[in-house]
Amino acid sequence: MGVRRASDLAYAEAQRAGKDFFVYTLGPLIHNPKVLSDLESLNVQLINSPGQLPSGVNCSVIIRAHGVEPSVENELFNRGVHIVDATCPNVKASQLKAEELARAGYCLFLAGEAQHAEIIGITGYCNNSFCTVAGNVEEARKAAKKLYGINSDAKTALLGQTTISDNEYHAIGEAIRLFFPNLEIIQTICAATRERQQALRELLTIADAVIIAGGKDSANTRRLLAIAKQSGKPCVLVEETSEIPESFFAYNTVGLCAGASTPDSVIDKIEDFLNTGSMW
Repeated sequence: MGVRRASDLAYAEAQRAGKDFFVYTLGPLIHNPKVLSDLESLNVQLINSPGQLPSGVNCSVIIRAHGVEPSVENELFNRGVHIVDATCPNVKASQLKAEELARAGYCLFLAGEAQHAEIIGITGYCNNSFCTVAGNVEEARKAAKKLYGINSDAKTALLGQTTISDNEYHAIGEAIRLFFPNLEIIQTICAATRERQQALRELLTIADAVIIAGGKDSANTRRLLAIAKQSGKPCVLVEETSEIPESFFAYNTVGLCAGASTPDSVIDKIEDFLNTGSMW
């Protein structure tokens, strides 16, 4: 839902791009090369920070689906540009929850990838309170142990990147609870992410091999690939049909799964290609 909403907002805003009006996305709108290429063809330009905006131009800036820190949004506002907020509603909910907990005096743990745009954005809502990112169980244990040495009575809460797996999130939470038994675990995993991962597990029970369709920079797509690899069955992550190994046409049943940011058109193209095997 969040990806589709962001794409719809961006394509609608792209209609305004022209000689006297410029449209930018602040960072990659979503992690899918097909969508980014389409937007570029519509004269939507990518910038990585407000400081890259040219001065004195009439423009709009689209905030990516992963969201940004409040300070970045304020900088855009102060520059007087038109802001299109394409932040996924689930991510926005995580941002506001982090802000609420920080104001209530909680020390926050974020489960996810430290350099992922979503986590960076949520961190910006913590208002300088204790906030640390744990990408795995060991990082969570070390961070909890460090906080325990500073304040063993700290109120603690855990929020997760919306695309993290249930198993990862649970394990990270249990590692923190070794030091803080009263840790509050906030359910921030996107329901669509959870359902997609469960559907893949079911698919793996009947498929001989699995293709994951999606952008290689997409965190949720990479997690799908990791789940597929755990099964021991042949699996591959592809962005387009040319990346499908010829060996996959030797299997009786090939499963097809896709990341959240993969457009329907890409999924359909891969499905049609598998059905026809036209290149072979």
